[in-house]
Amino acid sequence: MKTAVWLYLFLFVAFFDLHAQYPMLTPFAVSLGAAPSFIGLVMGMYSLTHLPGNLIAGIAVDRRGSRLFISMSLIGAGILLLFQARVTDPWQLLYIRSASGFVLAFLSPACMSLLARLAKTHIQQGKLMAGNGLVHTLASVISPAAGAILAAKLGFGPAFALLGWVLLVTGILSLWFVKEPPVADVPSPSVVELAADPKQADKMEQAPTGMGFPWAVFFLPIGMACAQGILAFELPLRGTDAATIMSTGILFSIISLGSLVTLGMLFLNRYLPYFRTVGGVMLLALCYYGLASEWSVSLLTLLFVIGMAKGVIFPAMTSFLLQLSGPSRYGRTFSMLSISLSIGSFLGPVAAGAVRDHFSPYFLSFLALMLALTFLFPRAAFKMNWNPNSAIPPHAH
Repeated sequence: MKTAVWLYLFLFVAFFDLHAQYPMLTPFAVSLGAAPSFIGLVMGMYSLTHLPGNLIAGIAVDRRGSRLFISMSLIGAGILLLFQARVTDPWQLLYIRSASGFVLAFLSPACMSLLARLAKTHIQQGKLMAGNGLVHTLASVISPAAGAILAAKLGFGPAFALLGWVLLVTGILSLWFVKEPPVADVPSPSVVELAADPKQADKMEQAPTGMGFPWAVFFLPIGMACAQGILAFELPLRGTDAATIMSTGILFSIISLGSLVTLGMLFLNRYLPYFRTVGGVMLLALCYYGLASEWSVSLLTLLFVIGMAKGVIFPAMTSFLLQLSGPSRYGRTFSMLSISLSIGSFLGPVAAGAVRDHFSPYFLSFLALMLALTFLFPRAAFKMNWNPNSAIPPHAH
């Protein structure tokens, strides 16, 4: 598990660096003269250019492993941030962010696939996925506030340059410290072997395959990312002065603190991922409806509960997808997950920028989540292949 520890360390630095930009990007774009609709396009294009990278990463990670893609993604993102520090025009920002979206598209499938292959049982796999969420959340608790402080003290350009150097150095170090797990050479059983061993045949029939994969489950990450993109678009638009930027960073940190609470409840990994996912999405949709309807509940409380719901959903969603997939398809599964998240992250900010003059974009968040829930109606496949203490088959090419 030494590899997991190093991977968590590098992921912490990477997530810290990326989340520190959240409270800076919108005010930075406004300072360049960008309109709200153009800012939505900038944020959306970053997610849209994830798609070709995700498509390449899905097959490449399964065939070539994760280590090189993790390092090159971090190094490339660091170099682009150094260029972003010198941007003087909104269109230049759009180009840089579009390129960043492609480069960083390889990071998530590679990291998640590597973590999944390190596990030996479903419970251990769930804990590693929760650990990834925990590291992500720990970084995002302090990074928005840290990014806001950097922008207020140093200015946008020097702050982006500093973050770029941190990513660049982290990517170079990962070349030495991130190791690939051994790959097992597992031959496929012949027809004669299956006929001689009925139990093995039954297991083969129950194993998840591409033919029986319920592709509708990917509407869930699309809805999740759409709602999250709308929130990331709306919160920073409350103002562009230094005090408002600081408060925005604190609001993002409140969300992360809520996630930290539920991510720390490791006992949740023993429950069926499907039930955890549905329950978390219902709670999240309720919170967005509260934001849209301007309930008397305080903003801090709603954001904290949103974070708690996310802390339940994301580990459950990844475990759910791994349960439906198989060890030889981890890269492609997480590639499809990243593609779905990219589509939702593109649609969210663009839609929010288009409708915010007519009604609250948070209504779109609520509708996106409820629509995703309709595709998660109970099926027998959602309970199959779930035995928390059973061993996971070894990964094979």
